[in-house]
Amino acid sequence: MNLLRSLIPTILALTILGLAWLDFERTAQVRVEPPLIALGSGKLASGGHCSGR
Repeated sequence: MNLLRSLIPTILALTILGLAWLDFERTAQVRVEPPLIALGSGKLASGGHCSGR
């Protein structure tokens, strides 16, 4: 039972590392994603709830 408890974190860590490696291998190029928060983008809202109208 103690051996199983000591192997579980190792198996979990190897699984996470393996999945991360697989993700990096399958991605051919850098994924361009928008920023999480677009503060100071310079564009003013022209309509909708952000326009202040």
